[in-house]
Amino acid sequence: MGLFSQIREDFRNVYNNDPAIHSRVELIFNYPGVWAIATHRVSNRLYRAKWKRLARVIMGITQMITSIDIHPAATIGARVFIDHGTGVVIGETTIIEDDVLIYQGVTLGGVNLSRGKRHPTIKKGAVIGAGAKVLGNITIGENSKVGANSVVVKEVPARSTAIGIPARVVDKGRCKDPFSHNKLPDIDKEMFEYLLKRVAVLEHIIVKENNEILEKDLELESIYDTFIKSMKS
Repeated sequence: MGLFSQIREDFRNVYNNDPAIHSRVELIFNYPGVWAIATHRVSNRLYRAKWKRLARVIMGITQMITSIDIHPAATIGARVFIDHGTGVVIGETTIIEDDVLIYQGVTLGGVNLSRGKRHPTIKKGAVIGAGAKVLGNITIGENSKVGANSVVVKEVPARSTAIGIPARVVDKGRCKDPFSHNKLPDIDKEMFEYLLKRVAVLEHIIVKENNEILEKDLELESIYDTFIKSMKS
């Protein structure tokens, strides 16, 4: 596909997928992600043609205008959409395949200063939530989802969800709709529920076998209640 055909497709992609847009004026003033992608298309071709300094200048100006930092050597596929965009950073050896959605505050970065492939590969149809950090030469699988503010440092299989710091893979191979951003499992809540139930079982066993411990427990409860009442008075 030619350069201008790619850029036209980038702009058309907004109309096809974002229900918030209502006019071309909004496209000009309210979609910095689209402009960042469009200027990257130009600077990427210049960079590969050995006009590296000019390519860096173009992306430097783009960064000042859009608050989106994309290295001109990064590989970006068709219909990639950076929504809102402020604070997005995309490193030099990053590869982003077609139909990827990236939200504001995302970093696709490296973890060392070695040369070669040191940034992530984002496969087709993946969604990277707001504020997420995907670091190192790892792969986010096709149609996978990275939850907001997650820090991903390991591979994410296709059709999976990664959440947390550091991110853990949940719903492995079962992510049917990466665009359903509100459907993220609360793994911390599940862990706390498990621990509370476990403690309750252990308390029951201990109390059942030792009346002396029960008396001490009741005494502690009384001290605690007295303390709480004194704090409120």
